[in-house]
Amino acid sequence: MAITFDHDNFEYPLISPCAMIQRVMNKDSVEPGLLSVFRLLVGIRLGLLWLTICLWLIAPDQRGQRFPFLGFAETAVLLIYLFWRWPQRVLGRLYLPLAIGIATLGPMLEYAANALLRFASSSSTDEGLEIIFLILVLFIPLLILSWQYNFRVVLAYCVATSLFDIALAIPLSRFGGPKVGDIIGLSFLRSVLYALVGFMVVRLMVAQRAQRTSLSDANTQLARYAAALEQLTISRERNRLARELHDTLAHTLSALAVQLEAAHVLWETDPAKSHVLLDQSLALTRTGLVDARRAIQSLRAAPLQDLGLTLAVDTLAESVAARSGIALDLYTPQPITKLTPEVEQAVYRIADEALANVTRHAQARHVSVKLFPSGSHQIKLIIADDGQGFDPAQSASNGHYGLKGLHERAGLIGATLAIESQPGQGTRVELTVEAGS
Repeated sequence: MAITFDHDNFEYPLISPCAMIQRVMNKDSVEPGLLSVFRLLVGIRLGLLWLTICLWLIAPDQRGQRFPFLGFAETAVLLIYLFWRWPQRVLGRLYLPLAIGIATLGPMLEYAANALLRFASSSSTDEGLEIIFLILVLFIPLLILSWQYNFRVVLAYCVATSLFDIALAIPLSRFGGPKVGDIIGLSFLRSVLYALVGFMVVRLMVAQRAQRTSLSDANTQLARYAAALEQLTISRERNRLARELHDTLAHTLSALAVQLEAAHVLWETDPAKSHVLLDQSLALTRTGLVDARRAIQSLRAAPLQDLGLTLAVDTLAESVAARSGIALDLYTPQPITKLTPEVEQAVYRIADEALANVTRHAQARHVSVKLFPSGSHQIKLIIADDGQGFDPAQSASNGHYGLKGLHERAGLIGATLAIESQPGQGTRVELTVEAGS
């Protein structure tokens, strides 16, 4: 993945400390994990200072070399500040900059205080070790600053610490400390080192932020795709429900309305015929109720979940044949296991609708149901009957939703559906599904 770096992070003109502070204040959120690392580093420094105090107390002859109490107090206060939630809630944007300021000014003031005490006691402590210790300690706020902010802030930090270091060196030089010129040279070298380290940390953080942003965008896009898929699924389910209602309640209610209308017309002129029509309407109502229950059960697709596609089709075909009194020729030689659940559901629905059409319209005496692998990459479902048949072209032009629903289901799974029928010669429905679908 290509990473594009923001120009704001890699333009290097010097800015004033006030501008740096303003830029720091404008940073709202703290980077994830930054405070944990900050607390860990400060805790390690506090532990080292505690060991120094123990050594200072145990070895009196070493007391002139270092006075760790000021640093210990400053580090303990900083650690309490970092762990205490109240300052973070109250200070808001000021919370982290203030912690970085304490972590920076504290060690520098400690170094100056220790230097004055050593000069006053004429100690022979190696000044170079104290400077190295200060440089190492100041790496803590440098890393935190580079982690949270951009390179301009890092440069401003280097300049600010150098100026403060030089300001402290002026009074120290009067008490026998290093010359101001030496401090200026040392501060310059330290600033260069800090700038290089800060630059690398900033680059790493920019790359990490870019990757995090890219991941967030990808998650957002994925959520949008999921929402679109959900809407598409809802739309498909609505269409499927419309087909189910058409194939069950719509047919039954239409026939029932015709029967009741005829009974109403004949109620006074031919009461006997009217009673016959009422009995037929009652039987039709019961049939519609059975069909509605079957459709609801079919919508749940419980047979697929419990039995699998092959056994579900077997059970469906046997149930339809037993209920309608049609002779059944069933051929399902082996379980079908190469299809996804969505494809299995579509195949089962097509078988269900095709068999429902046989019982309602075909007036057949015999039906054949076959579900088997065809070669190594295809699955075939064939449902054929010897009923009265129909003209497929005429049925399509008349807007019959049953056939249209079969084709829609087949299209949703990328399958091929062929319906062959002629009046008086039965009907053959053949579905071909790719096994990889």
